[in-house]
Amino acid sequence: MDSQKEALQRIITTLANKNEELHNFIDTVSHTLKGVQNNSSKVISDLEEEFDSLYSVLDEMKESMTNTIKQEQARKTQELQNQLTQSTSALESSEELLEFANTALDIKDSEEFAKAAKQIKDRVTMAPAFRLTMKPKATDNMTHLMADFSQERRIIQGLRFLPVPRAPEIDVADCVVADNSVTVCWRMPEEDNKIDHYILEYRKTNHEGLPRVKDERCWEVLDNIRSTEYSLTGLKFDSKYMNFRVRACNKAAAGDHSDPVTLETRAFNFSLDSTCSHLNLKVEDSCVEWDPAGGKGQESKIKGKENKGRLFLSGIATKERSGTPSPKRTSTTRPPPVRGSRDRFTGESYTVLGDSSIESGQHYWEVKAQKDCKSYSVGVAYRNLGKFDQLGKTNTSWCIHVNNWLQATFAAKHNNKAKSLEVAVPDRIGVYCDFDGGQLSFYNADSKQLLHTFKTKFTQSIVPAFMVWCGGLTVSTGLQVPSAVKCFQKAENGLGGSASSLNSVPQ
Repeated sequence: MDSQKEALQRIITTLANKNEELHNFIDTVSHTLKGVQNNSSKVISDLEEEFDSLYSVLDEMKESMTNTIKQEQARKTQELQNQLTQSTSALESSEELLEFANTALDIKDSEEFAKAAKQIKDRVTMAPAFRLTMKPKATDNMTHLMADFSQERRIIQGLRFLPVPRAPEIDVADCVVADNSVTVCWRMPEEDNKIDHYILEYRKTNHEGLPRVKDERCWEVLDNIRSTEYSLTGLKFDSKYMNFRVRACNKAAAGDHSDPVTLETRAFNFSLDSTCSHLNLKVEDSCVEWDPAGGKGQESKIKGKENKGRLFLSGIATKERSGTPSPKRTSTTRPPPVRGSRDRFTGESYTVLGDSSIESGQHYWEVKAQKDCKSYSVGVAYRNLGKFDQLGKTNTSWCIHVNNWLQATFAAKHNNKAKSLEVAVPDRIGVYCDFDGGQLSFYNADSKQLLHTFKTKFTQSIVPAFMVWCGGLTVSTGLQVPSAVKCFQKAENGLGGSASSLNSVPQ
């Protein structure tokens, strides 16, 4: 009976998975069908624009060449008209002289005849008819302005749709995910020297496998990529996976997308748990600030008005320093809790925990303190940390502590023991936790210098833990373990910088 139930359960699971695949496929086909209709309308519109542009060029060329013919016609007409006018005038003058000469032949008086003959001779010498060139200055030939469009006609008749670039292929084996960066590599299935550039598209997702049309995030587009690889840097890995696809473009057309690939981008993400932090702390998702007024009850008003959209709350430096009580002298008297579990931490335990537990694996996050923060701790703790417990003063918490009040100190703390750290306090602290290996290390987040390492055996799940007094902290999550930290851990075998006096025994 039990085996039959198990077999049936497997069948049900298989059918459910197949149904989900079919739903996803139907969404993809429907989306593609709609894309065919939309894209067809677009390419028809683009084609009409190209032909209209071609018509416009032809009209401009026709007008220009027609004007050239008309200008040549006007030039020849003017020259020939001038010759015609001059020749007509010369003919009239010559005919008049001829008539006068014929008349002179009838003169009987020798003296008058000699006088007339001399006059005719002089007039003939000066006659325009003898100075004119008897050759037209222009011909009626206009063949030098004839155009042969046979080649252009063949080109136009040979117009075809541009060869669309083939879809590239993403080489998953060559893609690299490290240090919150993703390098995507691809290649063309065959050489294409017409490729001008590539378009890379990506999006974050929590779904493994092929991308889904109905996903919670849209594709981000990176255009004009000139090589066959691209690196996205400085990413926050706040999703389990990222989808990638790429397409090739020539001067006028973009090809189909490559088959999409999904790369794993897991990292440790958590927010600060405002529901159980100390009442003297103002807490947002990634920021915490000490509030001497214990005014978490005012946070909802502030959050919706003055501080809406802020990632970091203003520093305590704006308050009167003379009114800042020492952490040892702070009164535990406070307003009643605003929400049910806000009395989780009391007294001088100015603590806030992360809202996600670590139960296995290797994780990394970073913390940056305000410049004027007087006292803070960064570390991990079991969730059963007592309400009056301070980080590092119990056997259930491990931290490094920075104190800028009265006398500056920098120390690693656990089980009420402290080891002074003889290094400068960095601007940002990186926290590396290897739960299975029982190791907690702190680094200068910028230089990756090791500050301190705890070796222990975690007997239950742990959470990131923070203490703040007179100042504030900002936490950066969604970070992978940096390559430099991984290399250091291998080289040092996790022992560098550890302090045996603070190493723990199993709890």
